[in-house]
This record gives sequence, structure tokens and C-alpha cells, in this order.
Amino acid sequence: MNNGRFATALHILTLLEFNKGELLSSEFIAGSINVNPAIVRKEIGNLRALGFIESKEGKGGGYMLGKASSKITLSEVYKAVNDTPLLGRSNDPNPDCPVGKQINGHLKDLFRTADNLFLKQLGKITVKDFAKKFQ
Repeated sequence: MNNGRFATALHILTLLEFNKGELLSSEFIAGSINVNPAIVRKEIGNLRALGFIESKEGKGGGYMLGKASSKITLSEVYKAVNDTPLLGRSNDPNPDCPVGKQINGHLKDLFRTADNLFLKQLGKITVKDFAKKFQ
């Protein structure tokens, strides 16, 4: 997953936990991440659809956690933004090659194992745990 969505989503959630009790604007969050606010709003839309974030519209509005940070695991965040295996994707090998005709099946098994181990580890860490690193 080289697109940075996990890092962006975790940054947003950590910032909301760190500033608990305040409504943060997408501009404020984008300034912290150093990205365009449109990127933040897009990711917030995804996280809001999952119940991780709530919003208040209008003047003085903004974003806050929609769920206790102690109830959001990093594996949930990862699954919410990731659409490719941790190790990437397989190739389009030559089907006439003895290795090429079999490799994708073996790679899929390897990728599944790596993803499961990674998700198991991330499942042990909550956003609250992660946010404690910034106090």
C-alpha cells in the first residue's frame, strides 16, 4: 500500500484524539498533514461512513471522533483504506513457464499470510494507544 491513505487516515484520527473535545476543520487537519484540504475531506468522508468520525456543519463546525479512540483498532483503519495486499500485487507471468504458470497461486498464499499477520498485529493497537505517543 504505497498510496499513503493509511498514514493520512491514522494522522486524522490521532489528531482528533489529541484534540479531543474540539471540532477541527479540514483546513486545520490538512495543515497538520501538509496536504490539500480536499484530500482530507475525501478521507474524512470514508472514515465518517464507518462511524469513526462525526461532523458538525456550518459556522464553527468541524470534525471529531465518532467512536471512542479506545474502540478503533489500527487494523480497522488499515482495512478501511487499503485495497491491495501488503506485499503488493502479483505479476502477469508467462503461462508456458514452469514457474510462471504457478507463481501467482503461491504469491496469493504468501500475500494472504503476510496480510493476516500484519492485521493481527495492528489489531492489538488502538488509536488511543497510538495517540499516547504524542503526549
